[in-house]
Amino acid sequence: MVAALLTLMTLSVLQLGLVLHIRNTVLDAASEGARYGSLADNRLEDGVLRARDLIATALGPSYAENVTVARGSWRGHPAAVVTVRAPLPLIGLVGIANGLEVNGHAAIETLAG
Repeated sequence: MVAALLTLMTLSVLQLGLVLHIRNTVLDAASEGARYGSLADNRLEDGVLRARDLIATALGPSYAENVTVARGSWRGHPAAVVTVRAPLPLIGLVGIANGLEVNGHAAIETLAG
């Protein structure tokens, strides 16, 4: 009985580690996509392509299906906001579709001339 409890606790900790890894990877990709899309010589849509590429490489294409970008405001400055909605794994990699949503923000650069 103790072995079953210890096994359940170990599996729960491993699952939590997997969820945090996926969240951190998707958050980093969203932030990198926002930074890339906000550069003066890029379009906002380039940030979506960059975020999708990073997520698909690290986690697989199923996690990179729902990536959007919008022009918004972050702390009073014009910003690119990349939003990623990905599956939230509950048991292994099986879980809730679009259960995880993260946003990456970056100030939009302009060329002063």
